[in-house]
Amino acid sequence: MSSTETDSNIVRMYQTDDAGTLVFREAWVDAAEPDVIFFVVNHGTVGHQSTSQDITVNSEEEALGMLAAFEAQCLADGYAVLGRDEQFVVVAQFALKNARITDRDKYLAEKAKETLVAHLAWRGSGVVEKTEFVDGQHGTGKLNIYILAPDAARAVANIKVCIRDAKLDFTKLSIGVAPATDLAAIKAKHSPTGGTAFTL
Repeated sequence: MSSTETDSNIVRMYQTDDAGTLVFREAWVDAAEPDVIFFVVNHGTVGHQSTSQDITVNSEEEALGMLAAFEAQCLADGYAVLGRDEQFVVVAQFALKNARITDRDKYLAEKAKETLVAHLAWRGSGVVEKTEFVDGQHGTGKLNIYILAPDAARAVANIKVCIRDAKLDFTKLSIGVAPATDLAAIKAKHSPTGGTAFTL
């Protein structure tokens, strides 16, 4: 089971090793600072803090060449594409106090997204795809954060740790998991009430 996610500046790949453990490698070009370009390589076991190394390069063209070589080496080592139909959507859901979205709710959405993006990325366990507010029942609302994950169990565990450590309303958090191509099949994997029902 392997995956590659590629755009012009990043390559991210997953593979199940001989011991049955999901591992990942990724590399990207960081040209955020003026006149300084880095080629960054990151790798590790999915769900665990990764190891990274960055190299200063002379040009973006050189960095992109290194990125292409990195991708070729990963493919040669047995990494391959993991389609969306082999992945999961994990939804981190926060129960809100009411249906009207407040500044506090907006702050929660931004902070939770920002925190999850970084926490999951450095563990290879998921990519935040979108966030949304929805009206709930009885005058309440919900915040849903959708994450595409190669290993649902690892993503759920990472989300719980991340939200608790960031002190972001952990007692209001539910987590649902579904096949990435069948969101209607979503079921709760973490709930303050301990149930398995999960409503988007």
